[in-house]
Amino acid sequence: MGTVDVSTEILLVLNELEATFPPQDPAYFVTKNSTIIMAQTGSIARIPCVVKNLGEATVSWIRRKDDKEHFRDDKDHHHKDYHHLLTVGLTSYTVDERYQPVHYQNSEDWTLQIRYVQKRDAGLYECQITSHPPSSIFVDFQVVEAEAQIEGSKEKYLKYGSPLQLTCTVLKSPEVPTYIFWYHNNQMVNYDSHRGFNVTLDLANKTSSLYVARTTNQHTGNYSCVPSNAHPDSSVVHILSGFINSVDNISLKWVNL
Repeated sequence: MGTVDVSTEILLVLNELEATFPPQDPAYFVTKNSTIIMAQTGSIARIPCVVKNLGEATVSWIRRKDDKEHFRDDKDHHHKDYHHLLTVGLTSYTVDERYQPVHYQNSEDWTLQIRYVQKRDAGLYECQITSHPPSSIFVDFQVVEAEAQIEGSKEKYLKYGSPLQLTCTVLKSPEVPTYIFWYHNNQMVNYDSHRGFNVTLDLANKTSSLYVARTTNQHTGNYSCVPSNAHPDSSVVHILSGFINSVDNISLKWVNL
């Protein structure tokens, strides 16, 4: 019976182990680098980072900030990129409790959640895998302030008895509003049909219209469009006396309303 040297035996054992425990594929990102995530002020933002084959590695979130306040102390006046560690795994390393890591068992998504989003939260965020060497992707987080806009001029002049239509659109909003309310002189009129108000709502297109078929003096005043998720907008409506046929050449400051 022939003998097998020790090195051959070790090689055979290693081959058996490799067959039993094949090497794991390296971790890689599913989320694309330079992804843009947009949220509006006051909302809850979720910045995704999906990683395959994470294994024993961990995922960290880092805020990358070009801090101009430090330039004054930089004698060479070079721009510096300041890092702020936010999370490692499911542990938070920031005093700002609005930032939270979110990960569910058996999920490959390591989300950074930001509650009550503020303008100052905008910027570059790094999702990093603690591999050797570490690998990262960067997410551009953009914050917008949604606003309502009533079509036309801020002051509108209508002849007594003519129809009134105001249309309001929510701009710069990545989210659909849950409601759009109309106010006339600080009183909500969405359901005030007995005074002639008719309000239609198209939430999918983020618009709402207020319509009065025949205006009277009671319809004079301030109209405000107030969405659930945006700054409101206002317009003032003047109902002119019935004997005035045209206001084109009238100095309106002398009109007795």
